[in-house]
Amino acid sequence: MTDLAQLDATAQAKLVRDGEVSPLELVDAAINRIEKLNGELNAVIHPLFDQARARARGDLPEGPFRGVPIVFKDLLAAVEGDPDHEGMRFVKGASYRADHTDALARKYLDAGFVCVGRTNAPELGLVPTTEPLAYGPTRNPWDTSRTTGGSSGGSAAAVASGMVPVGHANDGGGSIRIPASCCGLVGLKPSRGRTSLMPEFSVIDSLLIAELCVSRSVRDTAAALDAVQGATVGDTVRAPAPTRPFADEVGADAGRLRIKLITQPTADSEIHPDCVEAARATARLLESLGHSVEEATWPAAIADPALLQRFTTLWAGSLVYNVRYWERKVGRQITADDLEPLTWALFDMGRGIDAGTYIDAQHAMLDIGRTFEDWFESGFDLLLTPTLGEPPVPLGTFDGGDEPLLGFLRAATFVPFTPLANMSGEPAISLPLHWNNEGLPIGVQLQAPYGCEDMLVRVAAQLEQAQPWSDRRPPVHA
Repeated sequence: MTDLAQLDATAQAKLVRDGEVSPLELVDAAINRIEKLNGELNAVIHPLFDQARARARGDLPEGPFRGVPIVFKDLLAAVEGDPDHEGMRFVKGASYRADHTDALARKYLDAGFVCVGRTNAPELGLVPTTEPLAYGPTRNPWDTSRTTGGSSGGSAAAVASGMVPVGHANDGGGSIRIPASCCGLVGLKPSRGRTSLMPEFSVIDSLLIAELCVSRSVRDTAAALDAVQGATVGDTVRAPAPTRPFADEVGADAGRLRIKLITQPTADSEIHPDCVEAARATARLLESLGHSVEEATWPAAIADPALLQRFTTLWAGSLVYNVRYWERKVGRQITADDLEPLTWALFDMGRGIDAGTYIDAQHAMLDIGRTFEDWFESGFDLLLTPTLGEPPVPLGTFDGGDEPLLGFLRAATFVPFTPLANMSGEPAISLPLHWNNEGLPIGVQLQAPYGCEDMLVRVAAQLEQAQPWSDRRPPVHA
């Protein structure tokens, strides 16, 4: 049973289908691994072991992942009756439990997954590290003094350490891809509207957010996308339906793609040499596979410094909605004492944004989407960049002290590439193709035109086959 920690979700599901193990055996093994490692990593903050065992013993849906253990990030993916705190001391103190099941969580459960726990996340997912005051820091299995990234850092630590083969994650500025890069995993942010945010949220109030997972293999990511993709009643944006299952794209001919490489977000940016080398090495690998790679610079509209301010306007404005949402759920007004200093500073900023400014920022995001699509149509298929501006940084790096917004500005230098796909609504994937001399994973990112997750899956699977990462294990592993 110890060998189960080495298997991805697809392989574990096959064991169940073939009658070699039972769902309960898979779940028990995952629980044992969590109990062994979680004290060191602090990835799973809400163990759901008893109900997971009960579900595994019961009549599970005959989905593609029947009996496979999964963790849900404690931010969105609510399940009725389970804790749902989103990294907030205010909500934790109220011992809040979800009063509904989100559409995405329902799809994961209908696919046969068994949720064994909910994972740590920064307060309301605001920063690219997982260090909430409510639950303490999650530690990176590759180096426990360093960040797992965020905001899906708890799920990433759980998957990278072998607790579970796949973990739910979501992404409003890189929160799938950042922890995937920090923890040596696959992280795909789908196209806007590919996955549902219903019933409590939608693309209207969460223009930047997409849902999926972090995993150890491209085939797991593709099959998970098949399981949860598609709109539900009330979704305001619906991505075009795939022509065939995304899982069928794994191993399919990727063709000869034209790829642009960018390693600097602006002319005066300081991107860590390890991250630049990861992208350049991937470019060379892609060329060896028959693709053409050409170095490029950003179009003027994408390089515009005002874009960061518009992103921040949406970030802070949406935070006001989220705080008001939790006030309604818990039944009292939130004060500065209830929130972390950075959260309160952004909330205060958001309260000063007028409606016209907020809508201008929304339109700027739509304009960026059109700019990217026009750029792709000018003659290339994919964009290649580093995922991050630095290797995984030490825990505490984004603590702004007496000036909490300085932490937010510091975070922007860590994640100069990932927010662009949230602004444009396009799909992007981080792949674990590089490790530096310190043994830290360094992800590379590929971004595709809107609705083209199929192309990303094909080329990602090709890269995975050419330069496999499945045998790499962090020092803290089951």
